[in-house]
Amino acid sequence: MGFYQFKKTQEINAPVEKVWEFISDPANLKKITPDYMGFDITSKDVPSKMYAGMIISYKVSPLFGIKTTWVTEITHLKDNSYFVDEQRVGPYRIWHHQHIIESIPNGTLMTDIVSYQPPLGFLGSVANILIIKRKLNEIFDYRTKALDELF
Repeated sequence: MGFYQFKKTQEINAPVEKVWEFISDPANLKKITPDYMGFDITSKDVPSKMYAGMIISYKVSPLFGIKTTWVTEITHLKDNSYFVDEQRVGPYRIWHHQHIIESIPNGTLMTDIVSYQPPLGFLGSVANILIIKRKLNEIFDYRTKALDELF
C-alpha cells in the first residue's frame, strides 16, 4: 500500500494575477487537460471562481478510455497564492493536489504537489510503477505546453 508524491514546477511568462484568474476558474481545467482523457465537468452551475468548500464533479477517462466519476473539494484557497483540491470520490484512495503560484522576476512560478495513494494495495503500487507515474508525467507535460501557449 504505497503512498506517493509527484511534484512539477513551471515558469509562466505572465503575472501572478493573470495566472490566478485562469487557474481559479474550474472551466479552464478542460483547456489544459489532454483530449483523450474525455474531461467534462458534470456539476451544475459551477461558478467561474473557486472557493474553499466548493465541490466539483467530473467525468474523466484516466486509463484505457474507461469513464469514471471524479469528485473533488477545494479544501484550501488563498487568492493569487494557492488552492488545494482533494478527491472525495474517484479512482484513488487518497488524492491531495496543491496548486501554488508565486511571483518571480519574469512572471509566475507554478508548483504542483500531488500526494496520492492508488487503490488495491500491492497491485496499486505495481500500477504506480508501470502506469500511474508515467501517466501523471504525461498529463502535466501536456499542461505545461498548453499553459506556455496560452501565456
